[in-house]
Amino acid sequence: MPENIYAVIMAGGRGERFWPECRANRPKQLLNLFGNAPLIEQTVLRLQGFVPFHNILIITNEVYLERIRALLPQIPPDNIIGEPCARDTAPCVALAAGVVKAKAGSEDAVMILLPADHFIVRQQAMIADLNTCAGAVAGRHAIATIGITPYAPSPNYGYIECGEPLEHSGGTFFKVRRFTEKPSVEEAERLLAQGNYKWNSGMFVFSVKTILEEMRIQAPDLHSFAEDAALHWQTEKFSAKRQEDFGRLRRISFDYAIMEHASGILVLEAGFDWDDIGNWASLRNHYETDGDNNVVHASAELLDSKDCIVFSGDADRLIAGIDLREMVIIQTPDVTLVAPVSSTQKIKQLLEKLSAKKEKQKYL
Repeated sequence: MPENIYAVIMAGGRGERFWPECRANRPKQLLNLFGNAPLIEQTVLRLQGFVPFHNILIITNEVYLERIRALLPQIPPDNIIGEPCARDTAPCVALAAGVVKAKAGSEDAVMILLPADHFIVRQQAMIADLNTCAGAVAGRHAIATIGITPYAPSPNYGYIECGEPLEHSGGTFFKVRRFTEKPSVEEAERLLAQGNYKWNSGMFVFSVKTILEEMRIQAPDLHSFAEDAALHWQTEKFSAKRQEDFGRLRRISFDYAIMEHASGILVLEAGFDWDDIGNWASLRNHYETDGDNNVVHASAELLDSKDCIVFSGDADRLIAGIDLREMVIIQTPDVTLVAPVSSTQKIKQLLEKLSAKKEKQKYL
């Protein structure tokens, strides 16, 4: 296993689109949606044999810190770092870059940036692609990402426009012309028709030197924070500086802060199956359906109902439905969500409404 490769798993998000299973104290990455292990544990185990456990960093919210440390005892506790507040993914990457620089003792170390909550099939193919990306960026100013070949005009993913091909040992990369954030269905159809767009997997590979240089140019506040993190790592000042300075950083995504204007971006077409498990509707890709195309992961009885998603962890409470069409029913011990599949993107609005009512904040 290469000692100069570090994996950084971003695990600070809450996953509101999976409410009511996801709550303030139970984020999406800690859910066990597929019966074998929580999503974050699956992410760590996929790296086994490729990145040593002591080279895996997990950046999460302080609220989840001890639960993740307990779940993943193979990761050194100091490698699981809590953010004092939510600041999106760019400050997360800055914190990780500083820590990797300190741990590696060099800016030549390669960082693999991974979300904590994706579903991936064909683990060895994923590792092969990440290894190819690591080889492509080592010793040069480049950022590699992995693009997923779209099979439908989905508005749930970001898109990458591919330019001319670039041959590299291990695979064919394409220059990245631009990133497009989640488009409308109509815009997604237009992009797919052009034939040179991939879904953005959210996986990025770069050297510490490259990302610090891009931050120095595009986001000096992030660069300064990263250098401070490297300077004070494993000293008494590290925790105090993190608490004091992290909250002052802008709330901004890595894509907006860095990737939109970074130089030397390459994309490799994925050789593995991928899904970011973005909302309840995505379960349809991973669970068997009945004869009426219903996904049922619950004690349920449906009559003359089609294209529904029913999910519950309580085998003692029956969910019964009649004449339902394209509905989502999610049952937890204290909340039941009922909504058309097409309206699940409004969950965030519903949570805002609950947040405004003191007596209902306990359900958040």
